[in-house]
Amino acid sequence: MSFLKQMGVLVLIGALAIAGYFGWERYGQDDRTEQATDIRAVPRIAVVTALAETREIEILLEAVGSTRARRSVAITPAAAGRVTEFHLVPGAPVKSGDMLLKLDDGIERADVAEAAARVRDAEGKLARAQALRRSNTVAEATVEQLTAELAIAKAQLERAERRLRDRTVFAPFDGIVGFTDIEIGARVEVGDHVTVLDDLSAIEVEFSLPERWFGRIQPGKTVRARAAAFTEREFTGRVETLDSRIDPISRAFKVRAVIGNEDSALPVGMFMHLSVMVERRDALTIPEEAVVFDGSRAHAFVAVEAEDGGPRAAQRHLDLGQRAFGFVEVLDGVSKGERVIVRGVQKARDGAALTLEPKGTANTPPAPSDPSSGALGS
Repeated sequence: MSFLKQMGVLVLIGALAIAGYFGWERYGQDDRTEQATDIRAVPRIAVVTALAETREIEILLEAVGSTRARRSVAITPAAAGRVTEFHLVPGAPVKSGDMLLKLDDGIERADVAEAAARVRDAEGKLARAQALRRSNTVAEATVEQLTAELAIAKAQLERAERRLRDRTVFAPFDGIVGFTDIEIGARVEVGDHVTVLDDLSAIEVEFSLPERWFGRIQPGKTVRARAAAFTEREFTGRVETLDSRIDPISRAFKVRAVIGNEDSALPVGMFMHLSVMVERRDALTIPEEAVVFDGSRAHAFVAVEAEDGGPRAAQRHLDLGQRAFGFVEVLDGVSKGERVIVRGVQKARDGAALTLEPKGTANTPPAPSDPSSGALGS
């Protein structure tokens, strides 16, 4: 091959190399520009955040129990007979001393009249004998005998009056009358169950707590109670007494609380959810809506500044404590002053880019319907 041909080939190769270099450079720049554009175009999740901050919380113990009357008595007759008067209205209130029912008492009234007559006769005889004794007309032994006869007559009158009283049943205290199957004309025997009278001015609830709390629960502690039948109402009471023994199997002790029930809204036997306040203390808290549960584990998303200068979501596993009034105590996982996501939590992912919306009232979420629902378990 001649020198000129060799030079031509070299020039052609050089031209192709230069063209390839500039073409590759341009393609690479376009690709990098496209990648940068894609990075800037990454969609951001709009969220609202709230501060993790310290606030005063109540340490509550949760328990369950059933109501029982402050006082309760089975109404039973002390005598047998036919019912002639009946003043029992199921569910109606009665006062102490009100007549509930009355049995036929004709014979008993006659017995009282007879015994009263004997007393009057004995009193007359004794008075005459005492007058005669002053003039020594009657012996002292006669006066003593008549005195004894008067005492016997009075005792017989007292027994007759007692039998007459037993024909009528009175309310022993203020209360609410229960159901009854007795009607006027029915015959009842001694000890037959007529009805139940419950004093519902206050109700008692017995519940159990773990033994580790025995030294921190004292009579007088505040008790809050809720029932499924009264979703919008909270009942307040106090601890009345503690059992003196720890159950060897459950390792728990019984607590008896008294809850005011002036309007008799709570019946006997109603299932109650109770919370007992142990103490108040300061704790690091976040809004309840920031907490996400994955099985038995809890986590939250914290808004952190990324290297590119924009906020991103960082998932943190949480160790939770007490819950109350829309907030939850954080024992570990979030530091004071960090911002947790409270709106947009469902869309958040670890490392996701964020757009922070105005917080508005995010740091003061609405109170839950059951403030005590997150108290410490029993």
